[in-house]
Amino acid sequence: MATVSEAPETSQELSEVLEDLRRHLLWQEEDGGRVLQVDARLAAELRGAGLPRPQALARPPAAKAAQPSPPVPAPQPAPAPRAPSPEPERPMAARPAMPRAAPSPETLLEVPPQSRPFAGALPGVVEGERPTLDQIRRELGDCRRCKLCSGRKNIVFGSGNPRAELVFVGEGPGADEDVQGVPFVGAAGQLLTKMIEAMGYNRDLVYICNVVKCRPPGNRNPEPDEVTACEPFLRAQLQAVRPKAIVALGKFAAQTLLRDTTPITRMRGQWREYEGIKLMPTFHPAYLLRQPAEKKKAWEDLQQVMKFFGKQPGQRG
Repeated sequence: MATVSEAPETSQELSEVLEDLRRHLLWQEEDGGRVLQVDARLAAELRGAGLPRPQALARPPAAKAAQPSPPVPAPQPAPAPRAPSPEPERPMAARPAMPRAAPSPETLLEVPPQSRPFAGALPGVVEGERPTLDQIRRELGDCRRCKLCSGRKNIVFGSGNPRAELVFVGEGPGADEDVQGVPFVGAAGQLLTKMIEAMGYNRDLVYICNVVKCRPPGNRNPEPDEVTACEPFLRAQLQAVRPKAIVALGKFAAQTLLRDTTPITRMRGQWREYEGIKLMPTFHPAYLLRQPAEKKKAWEDLQQVMKFFGKQPGQRG
């Protein structure tokens, strides 16, 4: 093959040089001009391997001089010459950001992630075995697992029949409960007692507990980290009692057990299921004290529970 320093002198020699170039090199339009690329097959292999494309080779002066001149177009300003360069990489900033889902306006409680099974954490209890309430209370001890411990007077664990067929789960202790160490003994507790008796039970026949075992300051709502710290003990209590049905009193109890952030106003009155146990969400007694007109709906929910147990609806208490 003739080199640049050995430029062909005749048209025949020039034709042979061009033919030899066409056999080994690929002509391609790029950057507004014609350049010579490496062999097409090699270029394709390099691109397929994710390697940067080799820099274009400038067209040899000899070949350029030998090309027949095309018809001269109307005079136009010549573009400024520039050296061929590799294709620039796209900056990372050009990549569109993935959209993030906006939080639902109906989300009332940030439901904590599912806790691991609790039984294996109890001394002397084999994984999958049914713990006792005494074992769970001993494991809870003088609990310091969340910040609620700093302001409490008493841990409010639970009360009632350890083998009850019906369990009521509330939100957390109030001021009276914090003093006595017993759940639902204040004004809301007195209303709950009337509701239980209207169903044909009494407090000694059912079991009552809360999501969190210590009083939140000023009776504020429990925070997600507080729910997460206490939830394993709540689940262990339900595992120990193994009731046939649960009444979840208010949004915190229902949303925590069901992993569902649906508002209690839409969730109530519909049978749900918690680990194979029937669960009825309804209003919290404290809410009913503030909204007496809603007592009728809560009573309708409790009548469904009575029907499940084969009890006849009694007079509303």
